Amino acid sequence: MMLDVQGLRTGYGRIPILNGISFSVEEGDFIGILGHNGMGKTTLLKALMGFLPATGGRVLFGDDDVTAIEPYRRARLGLGYVPQGREIFPGLTVYDNLRMGCSKQAGAEHDIIAAVLEQFPRLKALLDRAGGALSGGEQQLLAIARCLCGRPRLVLLDEPTEGIQPSIIDEIIETLQRLRANSRLTMILVEQNLDFIAALSQRILIIQKGTITREVQPGDLGDASLVGEFVGIAT
Repeated sequence: MMLDVQGLRTGYGRIPILNGISFSVEEGDFIGILGHNGMGKTTLLKALMGFLPATGGRVLFGDDDVTAIEPYRRARLGLGYVPQGREIFPGLTVYDNLRMGCSKQAGAEHDIIAAVLEQFPRLKALLDRAGGALSGGEQQLLAIARCLCGRPRLVLLDEPTEGIQPSIIDEIIETLQRLRANSRLTMILVEQNLDFIAALSQRILIIQKGTITREVQPGDLGDASLVGEFVGIAT
C-alpha cells in the first residue's frame, strides 16, 4: 500500500471541510477525485501534503505515519504536489524553475533535469525564457516537470486543465500516460474536465460535503444522470 487515508478530518479554523475521508492507493494507481465546487477536493490534497493540519484520522505513506509531519518532510519521503494555479516562479527562467524542483535531491541536478526534459520536449526550447512569459499550458507543463524533478513516488495534481488550450491538454494526457507506463508513477488527480480524468484515471472517487460517497469507473462518466447528480457538470 502506497497511501492509506483513514478517517481524515480537517478544515479552516472552526469550519470543518473533510468529514472522515478514507481511501487507499497502490503503487502505479491513477486515482481521480470528482465533485461539485466547494466539496473539499483541493482541501483533501492540501491535507495530504500537510498544508492543512489533520484534526482527526491518519495518513499513512508507505511505512510512515505522516499525519502530523511538515510538508517538506512529506516531500522528502516522496510526496509531490502540483497546486491549482501552477504557482511557478514567474521571474525565474524555465531552467531555474526546474532547478528549484531538484532542491531535495542528491546528485547532479543537470542529469535530473535532462531526464525530466526527455518527457517534456516542448520545454527544451524554452529553458532561457522567464516562467511568467509562458502560455498557461506551458506553465502547467513546467509545474508538472518541476514536481517530477523531485522524483516523487506519489504526485498530487490539482485542476491541471484549468485555462489550458486543448492541444496541451492532449499533450499532458499523453505525457502522464507514458510516465505511468514507464516509471510506475502514482497519482491522485483532482479535475473537472471529464474527458481528461476519464483518460487517466483507473477509478474515480466522488466527494460530497467532505466525504467520499461513491467510487465509479471512467466509463461511468458517460452517464449524464450520474454526472449531474454527483458532479454537477454537463456532459
